[in-house]
Amino acid sequence: MVLLTVGAILLIAGVVLIFVKRHHSGRAFCLKVSRPATVAELEKMSAEIAQEIGGGNWREYVRLSGIVQCDRPLTSQLAQQPCVHYHMTVRREYEETVVRRDKDGNEERSTERGSETVASHEQSTPFMLKDDTGAIAVDPNQAEFETVTVLDEFRPESPGNFISFGGFSRALSPPGGNRRTLGYRYQEVIVPVERRVTVVATVSDAGNGLTLQRPTESGKQFIISLRNAEELTKSAERNAKASDLAMKYCLVGGAVLAIAGLVTGF
Repeated sequence: MVLLTVGAILLIAGVVLIFVKRHHSGRAFCLKVSRPATVAELEKMSAEIAQEIGGGNWREYVRLSGIVQCDRPLTSQLAQQPCVHYHMTVRREYEETVVRRDKDGNEERSTERGSETVASHEQSTPFMLKDDTGAIAVDPNQAEFETVTVLDEFRPESPGNFISFGGFSRALSPPGGNRRTLGYRYQEVIVPVERRVTVVATVSDAGNGLTLQRPTESGKQFIISLRNAEELTKSAERNAKASDLAMKYCLVGGAVLAIAGLVTGF
């Protein structure tokens, strides 16, 4: 039933790619429908609306570009870099002896490499987005971040079961079974301060001043990216087309192989 198994795998991959395509298509749509604006334009519109009907209820889906500023930035856990968002992971890389039996029942031993996550953490903090006309608060809660890699380093295992890097440290239990630890890979991505970003979000006057925050409407994405709007749109459209093509190949190929497997029994 090899053909049936491969066909089923391709069909599952095709279904997953449907959602991948939907995400990228949705991102391209959001970048096109969000209104480009400046801080001054938003402040003027907010004041006009508040004068006419009162403040606190204005919402609009907008897109701004500006510099990240923060009086009390985070310090990334591993690289110790000032930022408004970071995501770190520590993975243990190991070798293990795997025993399999061939078709005649004979044992075959091989050494394989693998990895597992031993630590993962991310954190964000509110910041100000400053353009040429002013500054506006950003609440990054539940945003989709596009970041820059500041650390990707492998360190061989040291004696003992304790690891430490930057502001991170942890005592680990010894690996079990036939696994032999080779070392640990430390990775970290951030949104640094004093860098230009594009923010696609809902502007709200509900709080103390204007804030860019997560949209409440279904289908509208909250994006904070180090790329400009044009680069983001082209990337989203390109990824949507690629995932659409891969999805079609997987679904058609999977269906053909699954049917062939059922018919031939191979």
